[in-house]
Amino acid sequence: QVQLVESGGGLVQAGGSLRLSCAASGKIFGIGTMGWYRQAPGKQRELVATILTGGITDYADSVKGRFRISRDNTKNTVYLQMNSLKPEDTGVYYCKHFGPPEYWGQGTQVTVSS
Repeated sequence: QVQLVESGGGLVQAGGSLRLSCAASGKIFGIGTMGWYRQAPGKQRELVATILTGGITDYADSVKGRFRISRDNTKNTVYLQMNSLKPEDTGVYYCKHFGPPEYWGQGTQVTVSS
C-alpha cells in the first residue's frame, strides 16, 4: 500500500514562512514526478509546484520566487519551502505522486493571516 503523508501546515502571519513535508511509503518515490497542489475554500485545486526525479522543478506563476520544492530520495520525502507568505496562499496543501498510477496525500492546512 502506497501512502503519502503531509505535515508542516499551520497558522502564520503574512510575510512568514512554513515548510511542508510529504513522506512517502513504498518504493515508488524515487521514480517519477512529485508535486504540491493547494485548494482554497470555494476554489478548484491548483498546481503549485512539481519536481522530476532528476530535480527539475516548475512553479505556478503566483508562487515563483517565494516557494521552493525539493526532494530527498533517500528519505522518500518531498518538501515545499514557502516564504513571504500571503493571505491568498491560504488553503489545504496536497502532495501528489504523478505515477501512473497517481497517489494523493490527505492534505495539510495552511492559513496565512493578514
